[in-house]
Amino acid sequence: MANLKDIKKRIISVKSTQQITKAMKMVAAARFRKAQQAIEAARPYADKMQQVLASLALREAPEVHPLLQQHDRRGRARVLVLSSDRGLCAGFNLNVAKAAEQFIRNNADGFDSYEVVVIGRKGREQLKVRGLIADKVYEDLAAGATYATASLIGQEVVEGYEQGAVDAVYLVYNAFFSAIRQEVTIDRLLPITPAEATPEVLPVQPLYEPSRSEVLSSILPKHVEVQIYRAFLESLASEHGARMSAMDSASKNAAEMIDRLTLQYNRVRQAVITTELVEIISGASSVQ
Repeated sequence: MANLKDIKKRIISVKSTQQITKAMKMVAAARFRKAQQAIEAARPYADKMQQVLASLALREAPEVHPLLQQHDRRGRARVLVLSSDRGLCAGFNLNVAKAAEQFIRNNADGFDSYEVVVIGRKGREQLKVRGLIADKVYEDLAAGATYATASLIGQEVVEGYEQGAVDAVYLVYNAFFSAIRQEVTIDRLLPITPAEATPEVLPVQPLYEPSRSEVLSSILPKHVEVQIYRAFLESLASEHGARMSAMDSASKNAAEMIDRLTLQYNRVRQAVITTELVEIISGASSVQ
């Protein structure tokens, strides 16, 4: 049976851990609210831009711009995996790594090879455990996601596709729904997917000002940057929500453990007192 000193040390240790998890939950909750506001503000613009570009891709011939062209070959695809740089967020990084691994190994689109670009240190670690080595890793970007960062990555993505270094680009990230619900999403970023053809939209042709080439050369790369930035914000809100939930569960588990240890401590203490009383009574009886 454990002695009183060991049990008391363990109670103190668990209480100390509980204080840390409660503090981490409060920090995550504050960051979560800010990230939630950011994604809710960015979504309408990103969704509308995606609709406009999909409609544009339907009406225009793919030859008018490289980002609309679907390469004939199925050589190399680039997969952008958005994860976090820090842990303690439950299955946030594990789920996105599993989805990326399954997507690459299943190879439903029939590519010869995949180039894996990971944003976040934990994503690299999770993929390495699953036997996938990242070709490129961006660290210390996920937590401070800005449009400037997304723009730089977007320019690199656009350049690689236009030069034929890759034949498709996919985005794997945790889409945010609520603090307790995040769903891994896989989007094809390039080539831009045309909207579904319907009789209502096909006859309408867009008017460009100042010219078609200038408008497309500006708006299509911007669309890629916006969608990457949107994925950054989705992933960041999901990360903070997952960490807040994980720390809340950890705090509750610590409270339950403290209750069990306190009960055990009281039982051991009572047993020690009973033993001492029996010894005293036995000693007094022997003297008589």
